[in-house]
Amino acid sequence: MIAILDYDAGNIKSVEKALAYLGQEAKITRDRDEIIASDKVILPGVGSFGDAMRKLREYQLDKVIYDVVDKKIPFLGICLGLQLLYEGSDETPGVTGLGLLKGTINRIPDAPGLKIPHMGWNSLDVKEGATLFQGIATNPYVYFVHSYYLKATCEEEVAATTYYSTLIHASVEKDNIFACQFHPEKSSTVGLKILENFVSLSSPMKEDC
Repeated sequence: MIAILDYDAGNIKSVEKALAYLGQEAKITRDRDEIIASDKVILPGVGSFGDAMRKLREYQLDKVIYDVVDKKIPFLGICLGLQLLYEGSDETPGVTGLGLLKGTINRIPDAPGLKIPHMGWNSLDVKEGATLFQGIATNPYVYFVHSYYLKATCEEEVAATTYYSTLIHASVEKDNIFACQFHPEKSSTVGLKILENFVSLSSPMKEDC
């Protein structure tokens, strides 16, 4: 079973529907026992960084997420779910994120002819061997909706990038943590393949040698 974390964020149902299309059993839940017993865990969402962190702490899902990561259960953050994995965001200065990964969440710079938020299809430059992108053609197009972007501290963790006014770290992978700034559940066959690659991971994942 795949647990989809319920913290009152938007866009959760569309992830559930995409997984159902792939024939996967998924449950939207904030029950700790259900989440820890799951084969995979997904943190999706759209909305405000500060509001989301407040809700995660209110429901004590922040503690559950740390336990999931410690137990090496494959974990996927989507859109806002990617941003929450970091220490903070320019969107709500002073609010501390989960801090599981190192990097900064910055506002996309204004640029002539470009609208903020970055909304629509854009191509990815995928790093060779990236786990979530196995079996996907070069420079796939995926769907974005965001005003803030990741600049990861560790380049080794960056699985894919895109460009919109600035270089955006669009996907990261570290141990059992995976995250996408774009929405795989809204990215047609490419997105479904990304989700399929995620659900195909062993659970829990083995430690690196």
